[in-house]
Amino acid sequence: MKSINCIGADFGASNGRVFVGRFDGSVLELCEVHRFENNPVRLGKSLFWDFLYLFNNLKIGIYKAKKEFESITSIGVDTWGVDYGLIDKCGNLISNPYHYRDLRTKSAIEEVGNIIPLNQLYNTTGIQFMNFNTIYQLYIDYKTRPEIMKNASSLLLMPDLFAYFLTGEKVNEYTIASTSQLLDAHKRKWSFEIIEKLGFEKDLFNDIIYPGNILGKLSKEIQEELEVESIPVIAVASHDTASAVVAAPFSDGKQTVFLSCGTWSLMGVELDSPLINEKTFVKNFTNEGGVENKIRFLKNITGLWIIQQLKSAWSKKFEEVNYNLISELAQKSNVDYAIDPDSEQFLAPVDIISEIKNFCKTHFGKEPETLGDIAKAAYNGIVKKYQNTVEEIENLTGLKIYTINMVGGGIRDKYLCELTSKITQRDVVAGPVEATVLGNIIMQLIALGEIKDLQEGRELLKKSIQFEYYKGR
Repeated sequence: MKSINCIGADFGASNGRVFVGRFDGSVLELCEVHRFENNPVRLGKSLFWDFLYLFNNLKIGIYKAKKEFESITSIGVDTWGVDYGLIDKCGNLISNPYHYRDLRTKSAIEEVGNIIPLNQLYNTTGIQFMNFNTIYQLYIDYKTRPEIMKNASSLLLMPDLFAYFLTGEKVNEYTIASTSQLLDAHKRKWSFEIIEKLGFEKDLFNDIIYPGNILGKLSKEIQEELEVESIPVIAVASHDTASAVVAAPFSDGKQTVFLSCGTWSLMGVELDSPLINEKTFVKNFTNEGGVENKIRFLKNITGLWIIQQLKSAWSKKFEEVNYNLISELAQKSNVDYAIDPDSEQFLAPVDIISEIKNFCKTHFGKEPETLGDIAKAAYNGIVKKYQNTVEEIENLTGLKIYTINMVGGGIRDKYLCELTSKITQRDVVAGPVEATVLGNIIMQLIALGEIKDLQEGRELLKKSIQFEYYKGR
């Protein structure tokens, strides 16, 4: 058969990539056509995403893909969660979207909790409490930017925003909407009860579209600008973690957990229905939307953000270092203490080196000095979080977990994989590295009728990808 060529655009919190997935009926191959940095912009005291830059790079990626391949069958876009753009009544973007690490929402959980009891909010949404969730950002927008909110007619989460400017269609995709803490986890629809209690306009929220459906086609303006045809844009699992879980082929919801490793680490299992009770509320687990009516029951853990910040800070302060060197030095270190990567001091640190040192001195009476020792304290902290989370998943679900399927860019760090298997005492299957974009493309192939369902997509990945194995016992 003639190859199917699907564009998968994946926007992460630190970079963006555009790939073409080529499917010949039996094997799926990836070809990277464009890569670019995704750096936030500080304006005064606020932190924003540069959406115009990001959208322009998406267009560059589509143009390059069209030039390199004879035909493009479809396009899918996924991004990080919670952040959004506001569209005015004329269809224009009102301002650049805020970055989730902007500090304006610091006290928002408490303020929202004074309006809706937090346990009631959790019982409806099933979502982990993080002060940058869409619900808190939007609450602060209404509180501090009332004139802007008067002009807003539509809220589009980041992948919805890209899709809108590609197609002109305003919809909210299910998996990304579930990160907002405004979706009813049981009904899988917007919770207008919560929305109205907080004083949000109902009309801001668009129809929900589910993964594996055609969202629209490229607008005439985009077709003319990029010299392309009327290519369909598909609603993939547009939250990047949801796409990554699609491409975690050993995740069976029974004995294997998925662990998506990137700026954030997200560990969990796929369930048939939300798991919402007092214990999951106390442990702060989240029930995010998945594909084929699955729920991703997981916990968000601060992941390689710590290592990324350490690399940047050390390179500026002392000497240029790379990730391989940091990993090697950490592996040689004898440090046995660990930071808590989810501590508030690591959310938006001015000086990550000082913060790690201060944490260790406060909690252990010891202060790491060398890069290797500082990195080892960070690695230990990240992986011990994995260990704790696996044990919590077992206790909350009643499952017995034997294997961790690690996916994402973080698994290039073999030391991270080895340390995970060692500390958790569980086998690790590492792969695929490009899980997010592969999951993106799998959902396009399902929408196009080229493969039947998620199970067939995962079997395709097992044939197409090489995996690394680490014994935990």
